[in-house]
Amino acid sequence: MDDDGVIRRVLAELGGTWAVVGLSQNRSRAAYRVAQVLQSHGKRIVPVHPRAESVHGEAGYRTLAEIPFAVDVVDVFVNSALAGGIADQAIAVGAKAVWFQLGVVDEAAAARVRAAGLAMVMDRCPAIELPRLGG
Repeated sequence: MDDDGVIRRVLAELGGTWAVVGLSQNRSRAAYRVAQVLQSHGKRIVPVHPRAESVHGEAGYRTLAEIPFAVDVVDVFVNSALAGGIADQAIAVGAKAVWFQLGVVDEAAAARVRAAGLAMVMDRCPAIELPRLGG
């Protein structure tokens, strides 16, 4: 399990701009609601989805590589089978942290992220952790 110190560090120190992979305009999806919570805590969200939709007033992009500015945290709302590829992309674009949402687990990808020097949070939700730990 992730250490509260790592989670607190990502929320309070590393995470000003969050690329939310899997975020679309679908209001029934968890990503939509979590992105709202992140914004309410002062985080800039960047939607990343194949449709590149604007969400919550922020322009969307198809891939992490298309984002023309630095992102701090890559928040992953895809199934575990796809999460490793997203983690590798996060490393490639120079993110500071990768956050796998509840139910997203890939131990090998997490090890690659940590080995690259990024903070890694797995199987947690920032909408739960923000009120619990602050940030």
